[in-house]
Amino acid sequence: MGRWEQYQIWVVSGERWEMVAAFNDVEIASAMTRNYSSQMRLVHAVYEGNKIVAQDVLVELGETRKNSS
Repeated sequence: MGRWEQYQIWVVSGERWEMVAAFNDVEIASAMTRNYSSQMRLVHAVYEGNKIVAQDVLVELGETRKNSS
């Protein structure tokens, strides 16, 4: 079982986060985030085999919090 990582772009669809793209290179993933103007996250995910063992949000843009007013 191998350990591998990828950089994922997640966007909000309705009220759910959905992964829309994944890349092996952080530079490519970072460049692709410029194509999104809505809420988005750039996530670093580490896998062992097919199971996620770690996930870190590197960048979160857009409306990241809802105001309670």
